[in-house]
Amino acid sequence: METKLKQLFGDMLVYKNPDYGKFFSALSLPSFMRDWLLMRFSDDKGRINKEEVTEYVRKTIPQKTQWPHILYQMLHNYETVRFLAKIKIDFDTTTRTAFFSLPDFGVPKKKGEAIADWNVIEDNQKYLLAPNEVWGICEIVCVEEDTLKGNSNVLKLVGFKPFSPYTIDLDYYCEARKEFTIDEWIDILLGAIDYNPQGYASLTQKMTMLSRLLPFIEKRVNLIELAPKGTGKSYLFSQISKNGWLVSGGSISRAKMFYDISKRANGLVSFYDYVAFDEIQSIKFTDASEMQGALKGYLESPTGEFRVGDARGIGEAGLILLGNIDIDRMNVYTNMFIDLPQVFHESALIDRFHGFIKGWDIPRMQESLKVNGWALNVEYFGEILHLLRGEVIYRGIVDEMLTYPKNADTRDTEAIKRICTAFMKLLFPNVRRSEDLNREEFVNFCLNPAIEMRRVIKTQLGIIDNEFAGKDVPNIQFADKHNVES
Repeated sequence: METKLKQLFGDMLVYKNPDYGKFFSALSLPSFMRDWLLMRFSDDKGRINKEEVTEYVRKTIPQKTQWPHILYQMLHNYETVRFLAKIKIDFDTTTRTAFFSLPDFGVPKKKGEAIADWNVIEDNQKYLLAPNEVWGICEIVCVEEDTLKGNSNVLKLVGFKPFSPYTIDLDYYCEARKEFTIDEWIDILLGAIDYNPQGYASLTQKMTMLSRLLPFIEKRVNLIELAPKGTGKSYLFSQISKNGWLVSGGSISRAKMFYDISKRANGLVSFYDYVAFDEIQSIKFTDASEMQGALKGYLESPTGEFRVGDARGIGEAGLILLGNIDIDRMNVYTNMFIDLPQVFHESALIDRFHGFIKGWDIPRMQESLKVNGWALNVEYFGEILHLLRGEVIYRGIVDEMLTYPKNADTRDTEAIKRICTAFMKLLFPNVRRSEDLNREEFVNFCLNPAIEMRRVIKTQLGIIDNEFAGKDVPNIQFADKHNVES
């Protein structure tokens, strides 16, 4: 499999091992940036010169302690500085001014000392108008500006280039899938997200881990996962893709999630592929009933529409609830949701979540689960997942291939189809028509897992609301009219 990987994805492979992981963790860099640096500096055997990488990072991705030196270059030497960092844009409606902040450096120290050029924002709206910080090459200079306090020196953002280092050929990726068996492909996917496939004891463990990727690859997939501590929930949703957002504890408001009326600004769901609530038991909502109503409307909408006051917006983000669960609660026939915030104790809201991930089927993180070998670059892979979200042909194939009773509950059928579509994109991206698909593999790796993930939601609904008691998912089957090779 390694030989085929090198032949087909040579330019997008990196050699990953635990030692490199520790080295880059010490540099405080996310996984997608780690793999970018590995590609840039490794030789044909995957080895890197750590001193060379450290020096490059020091110059290009400076740490907070280096900010005084950067200031010296701008203030004393009158230099324009360029470096890779996280940046966020804010606006002042009173003065019609755009400001920027560099969260990792604590900049600005006071309001008004860091101004963004409107042309820079105009050219990079897709990135810079996100509700939170984004990575990019920032070009900053110290200039004299006319401010509310008269002429004064300010830092000015005069250039920006998004961190998007690869040109992605999605068709090539999909065609390359044909060269691998399903078992090989599953192992390739695990390696891409930094896990060692040999560390898993069963196919069930592997598939459960990969089910975490469904919101990365399909729009508006809403999932609940309860798992023991230490199974890597936070890592996957915070480190693998720059297109998702992890809310780690604390509080969150409707304005932050959907739309801020005072700022007239869209929230997280409009800018990210998914929003994951980590440690869900500890998350607070500034107005629980307000948030519950907004969530119900958004999760129900087939187009991702939300309404806040007179404002309407569209979001493509899936919502994922991530929580810890004790061993005595790992039973789908008991109330597993009892410790969720009160907002999620209403059956009408829980019914809008498409599926449940049994996180206890994922082993606790240990050294043997860390990838050690050639694997797909995680930044490249993350972009592939993001691009596949926009491919609608897969859903058309799923609609064509499945049959279900006329009285089937619409939420059940939609949930199963959406999860099934996501699995197909992940595992069989080469499929372009129903005749291309192996029927047995489709049923075993797409349909059956989707049904089981929805069935857990249905079972929990029956426990918390008598209206759902005794109801199962509809009998969805592969359409017999298709003569698909098995």
